[in-house]
Amino acid sequence: MNRPFRYRQLSQLILAHFRQIIREPGVLFWGIIFPILMSLGLGIAFTKKADVFRDIAWIQEQKVQAGPSGSVLENFLVTHQAKRVIDTDGTVCYTIILPDDKLGNTTFNIRVMDWQKAMLLLKRGNLTVILEEKNGKIEYHFDPLNPDAQLIYLKLSSLFGNPSLLLRQGNPDIRPLTITGTRYIDFLVPGLIAMGVMMSIMWGISYEIIDNRSKKLLRRMVATPMKKSHYLIALITVRIGMNFVESGLLFLFTWIAFGIRVQGSVPALITIFMAGNIAFAGIAILMSSHTAKTEIGNGLINLVSMPMMVLSGIFFSYHNFPEWSLSIIRAFPLTMLADGVRSVFIEGAGFAEITIPSLVLTSTGIIFFLAGLKIFRWH
Repeated sequence: MNRPFRYRQLSQLILAHFRQIIREPGVLFWGIIFPILMSLGLGIAFTKKADVFRDIAWIQEQKVQAGPSGSVLENFLVTHQAKRVIDTDGTVCYTIILPDDKLGNTTFNIRVMDWQKAMLLLKRGNLTVILEEKNGKIEYHFDPLNPDAQLIYLKLSSLFGNPSLLLRQGNPDIRPLTITGTRYIDFLVPGLIAMGVMMSIMWGISYEIIDNRSKKLLRRMVATPMKKSHYLIALITVRIGMNFVESGLLFLFTWIAFGIRVQGSVPALITIFMAGNIAFAGIAILMSSHTAKTEIGNGLINLVSMPMMVLSGIFFSYHNFPEWSLSIIRAFPLTMLADGVRSVFIEGAGFAEITIPSLVLTSTGIIFFLAGLKIFRWH
């Protein structure tokens, strides 16, 4: 008589699957150790220190010296004993710290510069608020849809001790920046295009190769007279073509909905876009050249894409991270691609500005592709 439920059989199947898992070190690493390391890193980054650092532009055509005068800002800096330093580029910077034991200290770096430089830094996301003094009154220039800029404005207005400066409609001291290139959406869209390239290449090439290898499909392909270089180049070509379509549709939608437009050279934009595709294609080939485990493939893809997605300035400026980390972040392929696309979109950049990052990205892709081709395994 057949029993409806066989406990011994079920227990043996569970034990067999468990043994199969623990015999794969890669599965244990990506499933257990890697999430712990990610939580540790993000926990340190977002909970260890609550201090906030914000750069503010102070519009002055000539370099000023803090001292008693009719200037509201200059008298304010003297009264609050602002620390005066000179940046590496020669910019005068005044530092003011607002101590707060509960919410964390807020440090304002008020940088003296002209209007042209201030607008350039604002487009790049290095700052969000511009101060300008006219007729003894301070005017605030910022994107009214940016919540960070609104918070900075409220803190600054209270810091200057003028209770009449409220964030309300019709405030004459607020000068909204709504022109193309200064809005948050102008900063976001180029970053989304760059991130779309990375995610499409990494998952569309790496995961497909690993999945086909795990299903023994590559073993069948090797039986045909096919070169592995042809197989890989075909995958890359199709994926790059798809990326052009996907990015084009994203740009078309944002152009219709938000008035996004390319202010720089379109051929330069295509060049940096192609260079980014080549870079991530090479990385994807190298990552997927050997393993046949989809779990390990998922881990490798996340290992490459997630840190860059967080650090490379896609959703917010990476200049908010500590100064010592900026040189490392700028070396990421996604950072180079996002900065290059963003410079063409909102800064009016041409070939002169994107030549070096394009060469670096292309060289990276070729080197990684050749390395992956050399160790590529069909099964």
